[in-house]
Amino acid sequence: MWPSLLMTGDMWSAQAAHFSATHRVVLVDPPGHGGSEKLFAPFTFEDCARCVVDILDALGIDRTHFVGNSWGGMIGATFAAEHPGRIGRAVLMNCTASPAGARQKLEYGLLLRVAALIGGIRPPLTRSVLKAFLGPTTMRTRPAVVAFVRAAAAAVDVSSCAWAVKSVVPARPDQRALLAQVTTPVLVVAGSEDATFPVAETLAMADAIPGATGVVLDGVAHLAGLEDPDLTNKLIEEFVSRG
Repeated sequence: MWPSLLMTGDMWSAQAAHFSATHRVVLVDPPGHGGSEKLFAPFTFEDCARCVVDILDALGIDRTHFVGNSWGGMIGATFAAEHPGRIGRAVLMNCTASPAGARQKLEYGLLLRVAALIGGIRPPLTRSVLKAFLGPTTMRTRPAVVAFVRAAAAAVDVSSCAWAVKSVVPARPDQRALLAQVTTPVLVVAGSEDATFPVAETLAMADAIPGATGVVLDGVAHLAGLEDPDLTNKLIEEFVSRG
C-alpha cells in the first residue's frame, strides 16, 4: 500500500488492521517521506516502480496485490504495466494518468516556495493542504481525519519532500499510452469531492486501462482510505477476492 504525497504508510492503518489477519500487508513510506531516506534529486515513475520490485525482493514476495492513493495509484499503474509478472490485482485510488496542467503546476510550485520560506507546512499553508486533500463531508464530520492530515503535513521534511512534489506534479508524465499495456485486473476509485483530481479525470484513467473498472465514492475526497475506511476496506476486499 503506497500513499499520497505528504503522507506515510500510516495513512493505511485502518486497512492494515482490517487485512492483516488474512493477508501479509506492506505499508510503504515512499521516497523522501517518513522512514525512507531523504531525497536529494528528482525521480521518475519507473524509479518508483522499481522501488516496489526491490521491496518485494527484499521481503521474498513473488507477487502482490497493489493498493495506491494519488501518487501511489500512479505508481501502481506504472508497476502493473512494467512488471506484470509481479502483480495480482491493483486498486488505484484518487489518481490520474494525465500530466499536470498549468494551474496545478503553479499552485504546487507556490506551495513549495512558501513552505521553504516559512520552514515547513504550517499556517497559512495548512489550509491549502486540507482543501486539496479533504472535502466538505470530511471537514464537517470527521475531525479525527482532519487532525491526522494536519499532523502529517506538519511532520513533512520540506527539503526532501520538495523533490517528490516536483517529480509527481510538474514532471508527471502522460501515462495513457503506457497504461494500454496493463493486463492485470484494475479497479480505479474516484472520490466525489476530490478537488485535486476531479471525478472525470480519474475515470479517464480507468478508460486508459484495458478492462479496468471505475467507481465513484460519495462523501470522500482525495484520501478515500483514510476518510471512509469501512467503505474502502469493503471495496478492496470484494475486488481482491474475485480471483
